[in-house]
Amino acid sequence: MTQEYSSAITDLYKQHNSWLVNWLRRKIDCPHRALDLAHDTFLKIISRADAQEIRQPRSYLSTIANGLVVDHYRRRSLEQAYQEYLLLQPEEVHISLEEQALIVEALVSVDKLLDSMGKKAKQAFLLSQLDGLTYPEIAQQMGISVSSVQKYMTQAMRACYQVCYE
Repeated sequence: MTQEYSSAITDLYKQHNSWLVNWLRRKIDCPHRALDLAHDTFLKIISRADAQEIRQPRSYLSTIANGLVVDHYRRRSLEQAYQEYLLLQPEEVHISLEEQALIVEALVSVDKLLDSMGKKAKQAFLLSQLDGLTYPEIAQQMGISVSSVQKYMTQAMRACYQVCYE
């Protein structure tokens, strides 16, 4: 990191961090989480090489922070759904807090993966994996050919493989 780049980041932080934290507090009711998200926003900027090129800092910061807010709510929703699922399980089933955290991380990864797929590939994958439909049933429900379902499932499985093994 060059001295000029480091100076640009420092100036951006000094001039806009408190504004960003306040902006995030209005979006999220937790001041500690707002501080964390502001920190994460600046970490994202540091990882990019364009801090010196920012012309509208507040717009830039709020765009990045808003994406992090969306991720935060999505993760919270997944965690809540998983906790509700655990409550429905028999008492003999005990999952440690560490295992729960790992499962939530996996769910977040799968959620991001699904969002990266095309709409039809995502729909075909969910119909197959969650609803247990066969390829012909998926084709009929989606109004497409079985070969198209095969193509979409291949895309989905390839994406899953990449997330898991690459």
